[in-house]
Order: sequence, then structure tokens, then C-alpha cells
Amino acid sequence: MAKVHPTEPQVSGPCSMSSAGKETFTIWMKSLVCHTNGCTVFDSKGQIVYRVENYDTKGSSEVHLMNLHGHVLFTILKKKLQILGCWNGYRGNFTGRKKEKPSFQVKKYCRILRGDLVCEVRVGFNKYFMVSLGRKKQGFKIVNSGGDIIAEVMQKQLPTGMVLGDDVLTLEIEPSIDQALTVALVLVYGLMSRRL
Repeated sequence: MAKVHPTEPQVSGPCSMSSAGKETFTIWMKSLVCHTNGCTVFDSKGQIVYRVENYDTKGSSEVHLMNLHGHVLFTILKKKLQILGCWNGYRGNFTGRKKEKPSFQVKKYCRILRGDLVCEVRVGFNKYFMVSLGRKKQGFKIVNSGGDIIAEVMQKQLPTGMVLGDDVLTLEIEPSIDQALTVALVLVYGLMSRRL
């Protein structure tokens, strides 16, 4: 039986920042809990590092990104009354009681001529974009305002060339990038495209 995680191990430290080299993760767009929506993220050694257990309906307006032990790293909330879609991400378990500025905000745009999904991401004063790889290729990339790729998501392909199902993805993150934040952005993209 084929494994869903990469075969060549890479060093993955306990911190949330990627190390000196590119980090590779496998995202399985399924929950480990039966009959719930969510996803599970494995590191290059096949260990679970992040998970989402969404006990509500698919496309929920509130999602929690957790580590393996269930500690909430990000609370992701959909803003109400937004035509194209807008999501706010808060570090930790956000209750909404106090007026707190989001750690990141994602706004959905659509290129009319090409039909690609494009999202603008704001993290503090920094701006990023999530751009689909096109209709034929499943996946997208996250680029900074200068156009440099900081992360890329694509359908998982085994070393033999076999492509796994639509629900198994590979996430590659460039060095010195916040991994938990990047996974949270991937979740928002999944929510916007109704995959989560």
C-alpha cells in the first residue's frame, strides 16, 4: 500500500518556522474523526503536525487549525455579508468577545477572463496573493508582493508518477516561512473553493 507522505525525510524542527531548506507536507483533505469534515497535515516523516476537525457542515464559517494535541493555533472566521468572500484569521482560540485585530485577512477575487481564483492576503503590513495554477492543474501558489513563491500546493504525485486522489495534496514551503500560518492560508483557500 502506498504511503501518503514523502519518501525522503527532511529535518522538521519543533518550531513553526521552516528550516534552512524547503519543507514538504502532505495534506489529506479528510478528518481523522469518522463522518466529520476537516483535514490532516503530515510532515515529511509521515507524522501528523496539524489537523482540522470541523464537526459542523462542509464550508463552515468558523474553523480551528490545531496541532496534533488539539491546541488551537488559528481560529478562522468568515466575515458576514461579503459577496466574494472574506476570511479573518486569529492566533489561538479566538472567542470574539474582545475587539482584536486579525493576524491575517484573505479576500477572494476572480479573474473574469481566465476564471482563476485569486485571493489577496494581508498579514500585518505585508501583502501576499494566492493564485490558482489553472483549470487543468489542481493547486495554487502563494506569492509575496514581489512575485516570489513562498509556498505551493499541488496534487500529490508518488515517485513512480502515479497521481493520488483530489483529496491528497503536497504543500511545499520555502525556508523561514511560518508553517502554521501557511497551513491556515491553505485552509482558507480550501474553504473558498468548497473543499473543506
